Amino acid sequence: MKVAIYSRVLEQSQQKDVQLFFDELEREGLIPVVHQSFMEQMQGHISLPENTRTFLSAADLSDDVEFFVSLGGDGTLLDAVTLVRNRPIAVVGINFGRLGFLASIGRDEMQDAIRSLARRSFIIDKRALVHLDANLPLFGDIPYALNEFSIHKQDIAPMIKISTYLNGDLLNNYWADGLILSTPTGSTGYSLSCGGPVVFPDACSFVITPIAPHNLNVRPIVVPDNAIISFEVESRSPNIICALDSRREIVDKSVLLAVRKESFMLNLVRLNENNFLQTLRNKLSWGLDKRN
Repeated sequence: MKVAIYSRVLEQSQQKDVQLFFDELEREGLIPVVHQSFMEQMQGHISLPENTRTFLSAADLSDDVEFFVSLGGDGTLLDAVTLVRNRPIAVVGINFGRLGFLASIGRDEMQDAIRSLARRSFIIDKRALVHLDANLPLFGDIPYALNEFSIHKQDIAPMIKISTYLNGDLLNNYWADGLILSTPTGSTGYSLSCGGPVVFPDACSFVITPIAPHNLNVRPIVVPDNAIISFEVESRSPNIICALDSRREIVDKSVLLAVRKESFMLNLVRLNENNFLQTLRNKLSWGLDKRN
């Protein structure tokens, strides 16, 4: 069984846990396929199994790779989504970062997680993605995101006007610094920090959240994910910024944008004892009384 492994950086404080991770893979008979940049960072620091393979891009992942392990925070897992693409590879997020809504498996659960992969004793959560269409070529062959699509004014430009339509009908004209269209998965990310609601991952919906809106009566709204949501932007500056998760492009303000639910979904591994409610309580400290 082959397991692809990706991480952005190997920090000195992580070396002991990373070594433990590869030792456990070897004990369970799993073949690691390591991203080339991470492999280079581990040279001289981590002892790897002799059967370790490498990959550089999504095209290098063979059909016999069953799991994709992300070692890092949620940003690292979002990188992994661009490498897995539409393959039926299950993604495992082991949290070496901070909050970790997506990479919800802690370092202390790492060995249990690897054993669960080897024994196939885990749960797959299907996570919806958002797909971007535009009248200009944007984001190459990865025009999708797990968390959100967003529109931003550029740098210190004045606020922009974003006319937003649902299936061709006008929803609202947003005067704001920008606008976020979030998936249920992304509702606990950027959208939440801008006042958006938390949505359960299996909800068939998108969340539209304005960024610093000029009108105080404008609030986030939840819309069905079978709708096509389109945008027209007006700005005093010639360009705006479009973003899919952490990937950004500077775009001419005349661009026509539309988003819809992606045709495929992400397979996210969850250990049996973890669920979304537990993640909410643990990460947001819900139900805790700090006075005690």
